[in-house]
Amino acid sequence: MIRHSRHTSESWKDLPWKKFRRNLFRLQKRVFKAVQVGDKRKARLLQKLITKSTSARFLAIRQVSQLNAGKKTAGIDGKKSLSIEERFNLEELLKVKSGNWKHQGLRKIPIPKKDGTTRMLKIPTIADRAWQCLAKYALEPAHEATFHARSYGFRTGRSAHDAQNYIFKNLRSTSNGIEKRVIELDIEKCVRRDS
Repeated sequence: MIRHSRHTSESWKDLPWKKFRRNLFRLQKRVFKAVQVGDKRKARLLQKLITKSTSARFLAIRQVSQLNAGKKTAGIDGKKSLSIEERFNLEELLKVKSGNWKHQGLRKIPIPKKDGTTRMLKIPTIADRAWQCLAKYALEPAHEATFHARSYGFRTGRSAHDAQNYIFKNLRSTSNGIEKRVIELDIEKCVRRDS
């Protein structure tokens, strides 16, 4: 006897994705504002609210199982993709365990480098990636609130092109100020690297 699931591709597609994004953005905005005014207690409570949010859970699962570039990369569990039923099951699992999530371990793949050495690429499972994405949704707005306005590295919606554009506008001859200089720094040796 074949058991039919109540979860179909249509039920996944018909989820209120725009509403989920609005709900998550509203919570993230509140975290951002709380951190800006220095209310850390409120920010932490709002971050917990994000990790418990149905909207955030579904968006995190959608991000890692459908939108990310590495969505078809298997972790140690061997899963390259999730069925619709597995996505709904993962949402339930995140709902129950988001406060005390246990990572399943990382799949390690050696990647050869140009200098002849290898580096290890460590791949989490899809479930772990979904939990990490959920945590990112909670942490990112607090992180953004503390950044300097002209900081462009590793920030959502910012890139090296934004930094180049800002430099170009400020260094061109029509910009104010005569004494302009560019200081180039190589900070690679300042950063500790673990092999």
